[in-house]
This record gives sequence, structure tokens and C-alpha cells, in this order.
Amino acid sequence: MKSIKSVYKIGYGPSSSHTMGPSFAAADFMTKYPEADFIKVILYGSLAKTGKGHGTDRAIIDTLSDIKNEVNFNTSTPTDVHPNTVDFIAFKNDNEIGKKRYYSVGGGEIKTDDSKEISPIEVYKERNFTEIAEYCKSHNIRISDYVFQREGDDIKPFLYSVWCTMQNAIEEGLSKRGTLPGGLNVERKAQFLYNQKHIDESPQTRENRLVCSYAFAVSEQNADCGIIVTAPTCGSCGVVPAVLKYMKDKNHFSDDDIIRALAVAGLIGNIVATNASISGAECGCQAEIGTACCMASAALCELFEMGIDQIEYAAEVAMEHHLGLTCDPVGGLVQIPCIERNAVAAMRAINALSLANFLYGSRKVSFDVVVETMYQTGKDLSHLYRETSEGGLAKLYIHK
Repeated sequence: MKSIKSVYKIGYGPSSSHTMGPSFAAADFMTKYPEADFIKVILYGSLAKTGKGHGTDRAIIDTLSDIKNEVNFNTSTPTDVHPNTVDFIAFKNDNEIGKKRYYSVGGGEIKTDDSKEISPIEVYKERNFTEIAEYCKSHNIRISDYVFQREGDDIKPFLYSVWCTMQNAIEEGLSKRGTLPGGLNVERKAQFLYNQKHIDESPQTRENRLVCSYAFAVSEQNADCGIIVTAPTCGSCGVVPAVLKYMKDKNHFSDDDIIRALAVAGLIGNIVATNASISGAECGCQAEIGTACCMASAALCELFEMGIDQIEYAAEVAMEHHLGLTCDPVGGLVQIPCIERNAVAAMRAINALSLANFLYGSRKVSFDVVVETMYQTGKDLSHLYRETSEGGLAKLYIHK
């Protein structure tokens, strides 16, 4: 497996697969043909069908701003390898000098037909949770220690920068009001949720309100093209920071505790990305929000120093109950139902933590099995429900 740095990417929203990935591809292509004076870009599949709503063309144009360029949307040509496919064609004096196809596979990751030149170095010999658990148990170490051992000394400073960016996204999101861009007239709600304090508010209600306000804050920043961290994607970026912020404040965890939790969460996301997918265009929202919920629940277990089996149970529960979740963004925007979905998944991660505390000994389904199930379920989903905005809410909801 690759470094967990591939799971956590700091950048602008609103979509890791539709804005981050294509912009990274554009930057990579420019390095190959620096002499080009014109670049033609052709988007296919989900990138073509929801590219306008996600701002795919804007992200590419901004990246290619120093070179004359043109972005075309091809919604008819089939995408046999991956639904997020984009071609870049370089010209010099009206003559084609080079061409390359990229696939935006989720979480800001890009691949090509010869992906070795782009893929980060493999740092984990173990490829699934079962192998990792066996290694950790045989060496009597926690999963977070395993991550630090494999990643090296620079991973802690990296995760600290990830945590700082997550906190900044919460703070900025809570500070803002107004309407999100895109034409759906969605009002920011994070600040409203955060300020709805009542004298007789129960602890449970307070927890729900605060966690949801943090998830809304980050997700609204993402929808407004603000700086966020993929965890594992832009569309699911609010889940992990919401639960970590709430638990840090409530239980006075240190930044080092949070870094350990992020290490475990990153590894869980890495396992899903390696053995299944974190792309909504490939496997529906179960691949994005489902994975984010797995990451958050595992992170919480690490915070409370639970065992490896409890971490696995929490992550498995989190994914199992997102199976079949469709990706049907209204207008191709990462707003409806995406923002609320982050808040719901954050609360579900806390529920998974509670279940893992009591019931882990009775579990029947492994995390590896549920990851494989998610992938097969995603492949069985109609293309209408895989980020094309052709079915579900995207089809039936009429916005005014």
C-alpha cells in the first residue's frame, strides 16, 4: 500500500475527484510538454456529466492559466477503465506534439495507463486489515505505532499540518454566513447550529448539535471552494474533523493523541482505496461517506485506546451500514445531499465507537469482507447513482 499521505490531501474543494485530481493531472501534463503553446482537454464520463457543477473545467483552466487551453465535455463516449477519464492533448504551432489520458480515481489520486510515474512509493507490505492486525499483534504494537514505523519520521509533522488545516476549516466554516455558490441557493447552516444553545440542553443534544455543526462547517467550506483536507475525499471531508474536534474539546486529548488517531484513520482509508475504491463515480457515496465514517470510528477507538479487534469492529459497522448508498448530487454540486450526509456519518461514527466498546467479541463480519462487499455493491449500482446526477435526488429534486 501507498503512504497514508495519499488519503490526506490539502487543497481547494469542492471535489477531490472532479477538481483536485484533474488539476493535478493538468499540472503533471504541463511538465511533460513545457514547449506546448496550446492544450486541448477532453472530459469523459462522470467528469463530463457533472464537471460544470463540480467546477472541473475551472480547476483545469486555472492550472493551465499560463498556456492557451480549451476544455470540452464529451458525455457520449464510454469510459471503459474508469468513469473519471480525461485526455490532454498538447500542440505547438498548431501541430499535435503529445497526448496523455488520466483517470481521477478518488481522493485526488490520479492514474494513467502507465501509472508508475505518478503513484507514490509503496510503504506498506501488508495490504489488508487482517495482515496488519496479525503483524501488530505478533509485535505487540498498536496500529498507530505500526503506521509510524512504516511511514518514517516525517509522518507526524505531516499529520499535524493535516490536523491544523482541519481545525482551520471548522473555524472558518463556523465564522461564515450566506448562500453557497452554484445556483441551488443553499444557505450555510454551521454557524446557526453551533449557536443554538439552550439552558436545559441535554448532553446528548449538545453532542449532536456540536458534532453536526463542525461537519457542516467543513463541508460548507468545501462547497465554497475553501481549503480542506480530503478524508478520504472532498465530498466526505467533514466527518473525521468533526468527531476529532468534538472529542478533543470534550475529553482534553492532546495534539499527539489526535495525530495517533489520524494515523489509524488514514490507514483505514488506505485499505479501502487499495482493495476497493473511494470514488463516488466508481462505487457511489458508500465509497466516500462510508469510508469517511470507517476512518472516523477507527480514529475514535484509537483516541480511547481500544484494542485492534475493537477498531476493526467499529470500522466494519461503519461501512456495513452505508452499503448501497448512492451518489446523486443535485446539479452536480457537492451540496445536496452531501453536506447533511457528513453530519449524519459523523454521528454514526460515534455510535460505532459505542458498539465496538461492548459488542466487538460477537462480530461475525471482518472489515476486509465488508470492504470487498462495498466494492462489489458499487460495481452493481446503476451508473445513474454513481455521481452522474442522472438519478435519485438529482433527477427528482426541482430547485427554484
